[in-house]
Amino acid sequence: MPTPAQLSRPASAGQRTAITGGAVPGLSGAPAFTFTAPARLRLPVLVAVPHAGRAYPPAVTAKMRDAELAQLRLEDRHADRLGIAIARETGAALLIAHAPRAVLDLNRAEDDIDWDMIEGGRPDDLPEPSGQRANARARSGLGLVPRRLPGSGEIWRGRLLPDELAARIDGIHRAYHEALSAELLRIRAEWGAALLVDLHSMPPLRAAEGEMRAPVVVVGDRFGASCHNSLIARALTYLEARSIPASQNRPYSGGYVLDRHGAPRGGVHAVQIEVCRATYLDRLLAEPGPGLPAIAAMLAGLVRELGAETALLGGGEGLLQAAE
Repeated sequence: MPTPAQLSRPASAGQRTAITGGAVPGLSGAPAFTFTAPARLRLPVLVAVPHAGRAYPPAVTAKMRDAELAQLRLEDRHADRLGIAIARETGAALLIAHAPRAVLDLNRAEDDIDWDMIEGGRPDDLPEPSGQRANARARSGLGLVPRRLPGSGEIWRGRLLPDELAARIDGIHRAYHEALSAELLRIRAEWGAALLVDLHSMPPLRAAEGEMRAPVVVVGDRFGASCHNSLIARALTYLEARSIPASQNRPYSGGYVLDRHGAPRGGVHAVQIEVCRATYLDRLLAEPGPGLPAIAAMLAGLVRELGAETALLGGGEGLLQAAE
């Protein structure tokens, strides 16, 4: 299969070319993700939406204790619509996952597995993960395959077969992250620097002590590890100028995606953007609401700012391209 880099340069400069990749097991070969890009990027930015997938295999939903509730709680519902609007307005590349988070969470490491939910448990020949944070998410119920939801209990009836887990890792996780890495490296080669904007949505937050309003945007950089500090400064300045309540790394600093792909010393920067669902969904936080166009436009402006800053970090030809 051609790589995203090979298909991001269609003959017609005014069109975006799409490529699908990976596979959702149990869904007749449905792709795990779609990558789109224009003939020439206007900014050195790749917007990724890992948690808005809604391609549920029937066998998966049949095993859910409360499928409707689990889907609503786990999905970044319709965040893909925001990503599409941002990419259209900014000329950024776009990677949208179709595989649902309930099937496999792309923001977790491959070994972040709760083996109690796998038939047969942990294989005897599998080495123990290293580090204090290993499997921390799995133990909380939100590992590579989510097991339980806070306040709602267990998601599944029965256990997952080892072969099912292996198929999901290969067809979804590895395929998605390999495509993401390849495109970021291509962008860096062209511009001198690349930026991954990992786009998520979050439930409404409560205002912290001393805050007048709760944040509706949270910008995460793994506490400075995943991108140059000028990018975060520019993001917060942009949001403050528009009176948009925002916070940095609280309560979301980013996860596996930023840990894996953010390498600022190597010219690849990664930020996570969390947007309050109440700003763009209806009152049930289930369907697109009247605020979606305005939030999409605001985020497109933010991505332009971050893209311009990334072009500055890359210098050279990249800066000239961004000015065109």
